This record gives sequence, C-alpha cells and structure tokens, in this order.
Amino acid sequence: MAELAELIAGALDPDRLSKLDSEEAFPSAACTALDEFGLPAYYVPAADGGRLGDFSQLIRLLAAVAARDLTVAVAHGKTFLGGVATWLAGTREQRAALGGRIGAGAVVSWALTEPGHGSDLLAGEVTATRTDQGWLLNGTKWTINNATRSDVLCVLARTKPEGGNRGFGLFLLDKSGVLADRYTYVPKLHTHGVRGADISGIALHDAPVPDDALLGGAGQGMEITVKALQLTRILTTSLSLGAAAHGLRFAAEFAAARHAGVHRLADLPNVRRVLGRAVATTWLVEAVSTVAGRYVNAAPEELSVVSPVVKALVPALVDGMLAELGELLGGQGFLVAGEFEKIERDHRLVAIFDGSTDVNRYALIGQFGLLARGYAARRRNSDVAAVTDLARPVGPLRFDRLRLLSPTGCDLVQSVPEVASALSGPLVARFAALTDEVLAALADHQAAKQPPAEAFELAVRYELCFAGAACMRLYQANPGRVDATWLQACLARVMVLLGEPAEPIERDTLDGLEPAFEERLA
Repeated sequence: MAELAELIAGALDPDRLSKLDSEEAFPSAACTALDEFGLPAYYVPAADGGRLGDFSQLIRLLAAVAARDLTVAVAHGKTFLGGVATWLAGTREQRAALGGRIGAGAVVSWALTEPGHGSDLLAGEVTATRTDQGWLLNGTKWTINNATRSDVLCVLARTKPEGGNRGFGLFLLDKSGVLADRYTYVPKLHTHGVRGADISGIALHDAPVPDDALLGGAGQGMEITVKALQLTRILTTSLSLGAAAHGLRFAAEFAAARHAGVHRLADLPNVRRVLGRAVATTWLVEAVSTVAGRYVNAAPEELSVVSPVVKALVPALVDGMLAELGELLGGQGFLVAGEFEKIERDHRLVAIFDGSTDVNRYALIGQFGLLARGYAARRRNSDVAAVTDLARPVGPLRFDRLRLLSPTGCDLVQSVPEVASALSGPLVARFAALTDEVLAALADHQAAKQPPAEAFELAVRYELCFAGAACMRLYQANPGRVDATWLQACLARVMVLLGEPAEPIERDTLDGLEPAFEERLA
C-alpha cells in the first residue's frame, strides 16, 4: 500500500486529471502507472496465477486509487469485472489463459448491457448461434466500460431464441482472433461523470468464437452472471470509499485555509458539525465495506444478501455526504480547480454501476421472508466470525460456495440481540430495539411481483440494520483496535438515518463523550 501511495502521488496529479476530464480524454498515463505498479495481478485469484487472496485487500487498493481520481479507478478496475465470470465458471485452462493475458497487460471488459434494456439482462438480444467450428455472436452491447479499449470481452449472449434463465451463455471474445470486419464500435458516450472513461459499445457481426470460449454450459450464463455480480457489487464500494476520503480531505483542507470574517471556517460550530457527520459517515461506509469484503472469503454463501445491501447503501450514503459537504463549500469550493465538483459528479454514477440502487433493493426485497425467518430462529453461521475479527485470516477464496439465495439468511444482522446483550449503553439498546422492529416488519411483508414503495423503504431500513450490526461486531471482535468513540459515532449516524431524533448522546453511553460529539469528531 505504501508503494501504491507513492505512485499515486506522482501519476495521479489532480490538475492533470482535471484537464483530461474537461477534454473527455482517457487517463492513459495513470492507468499505465498502475500497470507498472502491478495492480492487474490483484484482479486474478492467487489460485490462477495472480495475487488476489483477501478480497478486502482489493477493495482497499482500488479505494486508494479512487481517493485520488475515481475515473482512473473505474477505467482500470474494470478488468476484474471482465474476468470474474472466468474465475467462477472457467475451466482450469480458461482461467490460466485469461490470468496470463491479464498479467501481460490485457484489458478485459464485461459486455452485459444493451440499448433499450437497461438493467434487464433477460431482455438481451445479442445472440450466440452454434456452428461446426464454435459460435457466432451477433448484436450490440452498449454502455460498456472499456468496450473500445479492451483486448478481451466477456459477452452475455442469448443461446436459445426464447431466452429465459437457462437461455443465455457467457463467451470470452478475444479481439486479436477476430477479423476487424466482424465488429464495429459504438462511439464513446458523453457522460456527466467519469468523463474520461471509455463508456462505449460494440456491435458484433457474425463474430466467431471457438467452443472453448464458452464459460460453463450454454444455458448457465445468467446464473454465473448473478453470482459474479455478488462480487462486483461489493467491489464497487471501493469507489465510494475513495470518493468519501477524497471529498472529506478536500473539504477539511478548504475549511482550514479559509475565513469567514475573523474566524476560520474550520472553527465555526456549524462547519465542524458538518465535518463531524462526514467523518462518522466515512467510518460507517468503511465498516460496511470491510465486512462485506471479508464476507467474500469467509462466508460467500450469504452474499446474495450482503451484496445488494452494501451496493444500495454505501453509494447512497456517500452521495448524501458529498452533497452536504458541497453546501458547506458553497460556490467558491466548486471553483477551486473544479476538484470537488468532479468528485461529486463522478460519484453519482457509482449508484448505477452493476445494477442500480432500486435493482439491488428489489433483489433484497425478494429475500425478506428468508431474512425474517433467520432472525426469528437466531440462525448463526460459524464461518462469519472471521468476517469481523480483523486479526483472523479469512481463508482462501471459495467461489464454489456462492449461492443464488443464502441458506442461512444474514448472520451479521441475526447476531444483533446477542451482541447487544454483551455491550452496555442506551445507544446499543435503542439500536437493537429498532432492529427487532425492522425484522418484524420484514416478517409481515407480503411478497408481490411488483413490490410497493413501502417495501423499498423497508429495504433501506434493513440496510441500516446491517451497517449498525457491522459496527457493533467490529467493536466487539477487535478490542483495543476499534474504540468506543468510533462505535458511538457510527451508531449515532445509523440511528439518525433510521429516523431517530438527533438528540445528544448521553454522557454514560459507552465512554462518556460530551454531547457535542460531531464537533469533537471534526
């Protein structure tokens, strides 16, 4: 991480990257520097010749890049997304071949979405037709990150005319083996954020791929994609972590350097409260992302719950935090080299990556009954202990343990009553009581093909219960490493977001902080 920090300081100069952004130019030099550092090796599992072991380490690495420039993180990190289906479903030969290509500098893209269909992957019209030599791919993939710059594409294509859950396959299309007249590019889109990224498309015209380009079976493409999204949605939290760190750093430096009359902005109580809330939000999303990243190794069978929870919650919290910091900075803050304006603008796109916020909440709503039953039974997953004990190894990556639906619910939330009884303080007790209320509402929810608005609001509340549970478990499992100030700040933020009054925290809560704890955090 120290080497990466040194590299970032030189290669990711804010002024240079702001200029590229204004020109909508790809950050080639920055991506080359990350290649030279060796970041692509962390996109390949150690078992397949790379350096990816602890998934939370990859989150930290990409967050370090995003904390300097989110466009670069989006552009470079896409190769993991392009390769993930191969790590899940590829043969040993397929994994070794793609791992070698990535190690040699190949850029891999994931071609899922198409014009007019948005997040509805089952509506995809790109087809894969069987031939004596393999398959022919036809159709257009659109709004694809690195569609033009990639060397290899992982293409989701319809293998049966009727489509359906068993009617799609995933194919590795190596452009170096395809004649240039078999594909054309759809021009780069002019996006509001990450303007320099290659968000473009590709049209395939009888593009041939051999039999060994198919990942898994011809009808397994959708199942593999759903499982792969469980990983990629968690990884996108790295972008929010980086944006939060970047925005908070910029706002704090801005407030320390400027005055309102005779007072520094940083000394004004209202400014300090805003900065304090931003600190608490940053800690909260770090906790959620850390736990989710460790879940990938320790308890992947619960990712059908964890993944949509963190993908919906973390970008939403950071969007709100950046908006509040933007109000604090005012017009002058946005004019300083355009840096903060770029942070906020770039981050707005994170919420729609790998399924929008509503898509993820819809996936969570479908599991309400399962979650309510798991909570009522106090069902526990013994492997989850490694998720929050930061001194404990998480174990190797086991993608074969991924499930379409969690067989155990969500251990983290199901442990709230037990953990709350072991911790003292009215804040913890209030959070545990609210968690009981939320899970009771989940139990009362009536499943429907088109869930009502109230179901999405309930999903938000469950996400916040997950966040609070993550913080309590981290505090309990890491004595001396995670302190009571941290837990108090995070839980207080969760309680406010759950609709509890933002009343002063009692002096006897955990460690006796004074009521103006937000100012103290600043």
